Amino acid sequence: MRIAILSRNPKLYSTRRLVEAGQERGHDIEVIDTMHCYMDITSARPSVRYKGKQLPYFDAVIPRIGASVSFYGTSVVRQFEMTGTYSLNESVAISRSRDKLRSLQLLSRKGIGMPRTGFAHHPDRIDDLIKNVGGAPVVIKLLEGTQGIGVVLADTQKAAESIIEAFMGLNASILVQEFIKEAGGSDIRCFVVGGKVVAAMKRQAPPGEFRSNLHRGGQASLVRLSPAERKTAVDAAKTMGLNCCGVDILRSNHGPVVMEVNSSPGLEGIELATKKNVAGMIIEFIEKSAKPNNTKTKGKG
Repeated sequence: MRIAILSRNPKLYSTRRLVEAGQERGHDIEVIDTMHCYMDITSARPSVRYKGKQLPYFDAVIPRIGASVSFYGTSVVRQFEMTGTYSLNESVAISRSRDKLRSLQLLSRKGIGMPRTGFAHHPDRIDDLIKNVGGAPVVIKLLEGTQGIGVVLADTQKAAESIIEAFMGLNASILVQEFIKEAGGSDIRCFVVGGKVVAAMKRQAPPGEFRSNLHRGGQASLVRLSPAERKTAVDAAKTMGLNCCGVDILRSNHGPVVMEVNSSPGLEGIELATKKNVAGMIIEFIEKSAKPNNTKTKGKG
């Protein structure tokens, strides 16, 4: 099969591992810089152009779209879909998961466990917003934050009010969530491929920090999931419409709660912690799901 990997940096661990895994299974793999693609949008023969040439037909594409380039990145994925290329994650599913508010509303509608959450832009009663999610301490998030940036823990009512007022002064929309104290600064990353949790790790925040992101010094270790945690991760992935994703879960007193569903999860932490060939599992799933040279679907999308 001919497989394209949309990635801005071919040297990244995740990109390199996907290339290795694909080549090991006999596929022709090409890494393409998403932001240097441009599109010929026509009703007859839609195409993706790159470095002055029309790209050849690919059987499958693996989007590695960073949050900062979601709009253009998903547009490129959509153009590949229009040419009949199978996408590991569809453009609409990536967009859905990147919208934090929309994803939480969808999870809520499906009855999937999540922290009690408030959303506001300019509330008249900040005290009621805080009270409605259970009172301080609360976690306050910028809607556009990523990798733990724009996420603040407010220990007291007064601190929470001050932080919310500051964000409001920046004309920002915010999420206010209950603080799951019993999680102890840790979360669980469940890696879902094709409707199954293929690997899971526990991420523990360093002392004095409540954000467990590995980018912020969190430590990863192997973890055993309960049936409820496994089901929650699978249900969250299904709700987002994602074939491959990282579902971040907290262990709360009222069961597993989903914090985020990541459509471009990194492979380094999960592969090193679990010693599993997750990249190989992704390629194997594509082999089962993509239809090589399916000319009947070309031009549709």
